Amino acid sequence: MRSYFQNAQSFSVIFFSLGVLSGCIKSETPPKNVLFILVDDFGYYDMGFRGSDFYETPNIDKLASESTVFDEGYSNSRVCSPSRASIMTGKFTARHGITDWIGAPSGEAWRKKGRFNKLVPPSYVENLPSSDITLAEALKQKGYSTFFAGKWHLGEKGSFPEDHGFDINLGGIGAGSPRGGYYGPFKNPKLKNKETGENLSMRLARETVDFMKKQGEQPFFAFLSFYAVHAPIQTTQVKWKKYRDKAENNGMAKRGYAMEHFLPIRQVQDNPIYAGLVESMDEAVGHVLSSLKEMGLADNTMIVFTSDNGGVTSGDNYSTSNLPLRGGKGYQFEGGIKEPFLIQVPWLTNQITKTDVPVTSADLYPTILDVIDADLLPEQHQDGVSLKPLLEGKSLAERSLIWHYPHYGNQGGQPSSMIRKGKWKLIYYYEDERNELYDLEADISETKDLSLQQESLTKALKNELFNYLKSVNAKYPKKDPLYDPEKEKEHLQKMATLKLKALERRRWEILQPDFEPNADWWGSQVTQD
Repeated sequence: MRSYFQNAQSFSVIFFSLGVLSGCIKSETPPKNVLFILVDDFGYYDMGFRGSDFYETPNIDKLASESTVFDEGYSNSRVCSPSRASIMTGKFTARHGITDWIGAPSGEAWRKKGRFNKLVPPSYVENLPSSDITLAEALKQKGYSTFFAGKWHLGEKGSFPEDHGFDINLGGIGAGSPRGGYYGPFKNPKLKNKETGENLSMRLARETVDFMKKQGEQPFFAFLSFYAVHAPIQTTQVKWKKYRDKAENNGMAKRGYAMEHFLPIRQVQDNPIYAGLVESMDEAVGHVLSSLKEMGLADNTMIVFTSDNGGVTSGDNYSTSNLPLRGGKGYQFEGGIKEPFLIQVPWLTNQITKTDVPVTSADLYPTILDVIDADLLPEQHQDGVSLKPLLEGKSLAERSLIWHYPHYGNQGGQPSSMIRKGKWKLIYYYEDERNELYDLEADISETKDLSLQQESLTKALKNELFNYLKSVNAKYPKKDPLYDPEKEKEHLQKMATLKLKALERRRWEILQPDFEPNADWWGSQVTQD
């Protein structure tokens, strides 16, 4: 009996020792991390790899060369809050109800904008619904540490990132633009000031890196949501001069603007302030990507890179041009919704480099779950589908993509809803109940309306669009009983003359060799970025 207990004790010591030893050995399978990079108001052609001969984005270009590039990648809205809600919920905007940027006037309050429009836009949901299981909450349930840095714009206190599944929130508040600008102090209650003149984009990047460094074997979901390149656009004097000289060397166009329906629209990429802002954001991206490699995390971190809507061509700072795509932020055309859309998954051995299958940001929720081998939540991400098959070179069943924006907005777009199916895109306008139909394979600039030549297809797409909108109880604009066509005509005439001239004058001022916005270049001269 004594011998038995002695042997049992010996085996216990052996097993205990093996257990301690195994606890000291790193897991053979490292955690599958997720880094999501969201740029605000970043246009489809605002990058070098897309052919811009003005903006310089070497770090994003390199990421694109190592990722699957979705040539037909879309945001779910032409403005920010709705598309951000779609990322978080996996739903199209009409379903989750945030159909305009949070804070935009609706109903009769729209009249205060002085546009004299035919319609009054409907109300919309003004907080990310707590009933949804957000992407962050889904990953947190899977044991992920969750981190958010930057722009949120999905509700005020009570609907901040920490209220929707993020363990850490640095900079995410209700505001849609950086209150203190792009150089510290930032005037953001969720982001403590460290250095006067500190660059906001790089600060957010460094905070993201610091978070990732601390995780060890803990899987993480880091959401880096730049305020850049949203207005107010700002840069350093050094970067302004670099791009001012580049604009001159490229040959400055005599005119920079043309007139769209409601507002002038920018036609050229030659704003040196915006170009400097883009470069600073790209440098911040580079810092995060290089740090991933230095920390040994690059091989087990999925990277998503996209934007929340198209580049700003009208309204705000009239920053860029999306040509040959028509329109920009706020517009119903491709320039308003077509985005940079990159996904890199290092552990997928057969990942393809490019696809032209139309996808939207609502697809990223199920895609992330699928790629990290987590169960999908189809009752939550009802409009999104996993893109993992596309990443692996397989096919997806054809489906329809739907956008719903029954508002006017700040940038010149018209209240409308759209549906894309295959190569066809139908736009339905609420002001006059008119349809436009475009063949996007043959006409990416949306110049040739085929609705009359393709009447049966137009009818079928319109029916499908409104069947969907009806199924999710979508809201629609209504006729304004106070509408005065003469006042609207007078307003549009001012936009086509006085506003257009003012924009051209400002463009030339910014391009002059002695341009100086203020004494310290928006506070950037304390530290040059």
